[in-house]
Amino acid sequence: MRDYKKYSDQELTILLKDGDEPAFVELYNRYKLRILGNLVKLLRSEDLALELSQDLFLKIWDTRKQLDPEKSFRSYIFRISENMVMDFFRRVARDKKLQAQMILTQSALYSHIEENLIQAQESKRFEQVIAMLPPQRKQVFTLCKLEGKSYQEVSGLLGISTSTVSDHLLKANRFLKAKINNNSPLAISAFALAVIDGIGR
Repeated sequence: MRDYKKYSDQELTILLKDGDEPAFVELYNRYKLRILGNLVKLLRSEDLALELSQDLFLKIWDTRKQLDPEKSFRSYIFRISENMVMDFFRRVARDKKLQAQMILTQSALYSHIEENLIQAQESKRFEQVIAMLPPQRKQVFTLCKLEGKSYQEVSGLLGISTSTVSDHLLKANRFLKAKINNNSPLAISAFALAVIDGIGR
């Protein structure tokens, strides 16, 4: 009998792509709480977060044949969840009846619709700035700042010393802060500097 808990995300994704239900259940168990927590943060509503998380995993199952095992499942599922949140906000913004309902039952959420749409736009612009870094420096920054890996983990993944990791991060931070402060509006500066300083997810 297979012990799915010992499988990597990539191995589970390959099995899921072929319709392996236990592999799907294992991935669901690995990510359900992290996804739910992120959705609660974005939506300011546990009920809505739970509903969207359920829709998300149904979508993952329904579109399993489109999965690319060579790409990070973690990054993929977080990206899909955030896209679903943005779609929800856009639907609220277009639907007057839904707006009224949100104001009555979820006023705190509605007040954040514009804020989250702006953050999504600025996130894309920040990615464009990150893309200007040299390849290895960009990879180190992405692994440490965006994926939350430790210096030791990145050192092992890339085959470089922790001091080299630290040096890449220091230079990346200096470059990004200078680029953002000199060329970007206040909105992207606030968002991007939060990520650079380690406040983001």
